[in-house]
Amino acid sequence: MTPTGPCDAPDVVDVVALGESMVTFLPSRPGRLADVPSFERGIGGAESNVACVLAAAGHSARWISRVGDDAFGDHLVETIGAYGVDVAHVRRDPGRPTGIYFRTAGDRAGDAHEVAYYRAGSAASAMSATDPDPAAVRAGRVLHLSGITAALSGTCLDLMCELTTRRPGRPLVSFDVNHRPGLWRDTDAPTVLRDLARGADLVFVGQDEAWGLHSAEAVRAALPEPEVLVVKQGAAGATVFHASEVTFVPAPRVDVVAAVGAGDAFAAGFLSATLRGLPVRDRLRHGHLMAAAALTVPGDLATPPAREHADRLAALDDAAWGRLRLGPGWTEETQRADEEVRTP
Repeated sequence: MTPTGPCDAPDVVDVVALGESMVTFLPSRPGRLADVPSFERGIGGAESNVACVLAAAGHSARWISRVGDDAFGDHLVETIGAYGVDVAHVRRDPGRPTGIYFRTAGDRAGDAHEVAYYRAGSAASAMSATDPDPAAVRAGRVLHLSGITAALSGTCLDLMCELTTRRPGRPLVSFDVNHRPGLWRDTDAPTVLRDLARGADLVFVGQDEAWGLHSAEAVRAALPEPEVLVVKQGAAGATVFHASEVTFVPAPRVDVVAAVGAGDAFAAGFLSATLRGLPVRDRLRHGHLMAAAALTVPGDLATPPAREHADRLAALDDAAWGRLRLGPGWTEETQRADEEVRTP
């Protein structure tokens, strides 16, 4: 499946990403939030992360959202726009603030990991089915969404239901499940997320968030509707179900700096290769490579590898791909692909 979209439309872009972005404060050192003396400001948002990575990789991307009419809103719009993302359709809300959050350093999976969200009543939570300009939303060859938006408010859930309803002429709808249990209150999140996923054309879901299902095949059985289903299996790799074909590609070994932003980067890499019409195996490999770029930097966003560099790595034979190991700074290296391959 390669998206075509409204290619003759004057406003067409490769990807439209819709969802909340927040200002994030990254700790100056490891430890409890109570013990960290200072923080560095960054940005964080699943959908805007995807848009930024795609724009940095040479695609046209648009981010649609709401932010407060405040300094943090200014920072988000300016920073995301600096990546080359179209932010002209981001609305400013004078009555609600831009969301922010603080997190500890390191892996989200650790017991000591803390995230403190200050997003209740945020400008983005006021998005609704009547909020964004329909023409701006439909102008992408791909419309990328995530389950995070559905958790923000009842009106955001209405918007997500509207955007994932199958209708003639809509863009290819990409949906990242992104189940964040801490965001859901008194709602059957698994049922809501499954229903939204069933309306999408391309779905990304992590094995660890797949409703207690313990195999990629079981996830596919639960989600037969999407034309393409990508089941991410952590450091092991990822499996794609496309029509009657099943493709698994192992992930390269990565010297991890921080396990944040990798899922968004994987989606961006897969979407980039999809937009380029690359084979399914290479779509997975580009997803892994973009994820590796995010894993080897402290924040949510990393400089992606040059397209030619990524293409050389994605074209490695299976044995060379299996020996690939990527560490901090690898995206800036310009050596030939075989120089990237190191034996243990």
